[in-house]
Amino acid sequence: MEQFSPTDMKTILHSKRANMYYLEYCRVMQKDGRVLYLTEALSNKKSGENQYFNIPIANTTVLLLGNGTSITQAAMRMLAQAGVLVGFCGGGGTPLYMACEVEWFTPQSEYRPTEYLHGWLQFWFDDDKRLDAAKTFQKARLDYLERIWTKDLKGEGFALQDAVLQSSFETFHNRTDAATKQSDLLLTEAQLTKSLYKYAANAVRIEDFKRQHDSSDKANDFLNHGNYLAYGLAACCLWVLGIPHGFAVMHGKTRRGALVFDVADLIKDAIVLPWAFVCAKENATEQEFRQQILQKFTDHKALDFMFDTVKNMALNLGGSSIQQNDLEEQEALVGRSLERQNDEDTEL
Repeated sequence: MEQFSPTDMKTILHSKRANMYYLEYCRVMQKDGRVLYLTEALSNKKSGENQYFNIPIANTTVLLLGNGTSITQAAMRMLAQAGVLVGFCGGGGTPLYMACEVEWFTPQSEYRPTEYLHGWLQFWFDDDKRLDAAKTFQKARLDYLERIWTKDLKGEGFALQDAVLQSSFETFHNRTDAATKQSDLLLTEAQLTKSLYKYAANAVRIEDFKRQHDSSDKANDFLNHGNYLAYGLAACCLWVLGIPHGFAVMHGKTRRGALVFDVADLIKDAIVLPWAFVCAKENATEQEFRQQILQKFTDHKALDFMFDTVKNMALNLGGSSIQQNDLEEQEALVGRSLERQNDEDTEL
């Protein structure tokens, strides 16, 4: 069988890739130059027959491994060559008891692009500029929400012109503009999200909803699951641009991986929140919800929006003199560097 080089597997840009996978109770392995997952055929348990399913890694951004999974070193090597992020999580895409977050494993390369990191650091150490960046993120998330809800959720009972929503949006803008520190923004964000929870619950007629991360009702479960899918996209975006996850602008300098939460927030309220409630109302299964969310991420170009927002902030807010390179050039650099590493390994 013809073997793919790392460059071949980089043909599809990360910002255009269509697939995210959550797997459980299976073994992920490399076989005949492909990454597969192996599961026991339920109908053939007595005979011990196994079933293999292909994972199209060149068109995949994130692979989530849940309960009862294992993965081989050879499979991890191919996933790294294709630039696929791998995350270990609890059942249903959310953490296990006593776990705090998904642990993302990012492909390693000593030839990571540096332009966006340089631009990011030019403003990050300045408290005022970092606050401006946080405000930019907050305004971008609400602009995206208004755009998505206008075109996508009318048929589900979500009316963007609702007086309660408009009042919440106005308050959000006023308090965001007046904020003097990150904690002010976090409080404003929490108040807006609380209002959105209440509005969404009323829109789909779910009574007495209360946001609880360890709750067992479908709306809370779907919110948890969808949020972790958003975290995967955010981590992928930051890895491609070469910006470490610790350089957050809002969630705090001491929280490891906080920038992932900052970037994921750009799309959570716009896509994950409403569809978690809609799917809960329809009594959807976890798999049906996941398929719905992934389709909405694709329809509304969520990953493109993340890339554009982070790139613009890195290159413009810091007053960087660096000329903005096309994302295609950056991702091509990633592919060439991984191919170079692969050649070096072969020589060794």
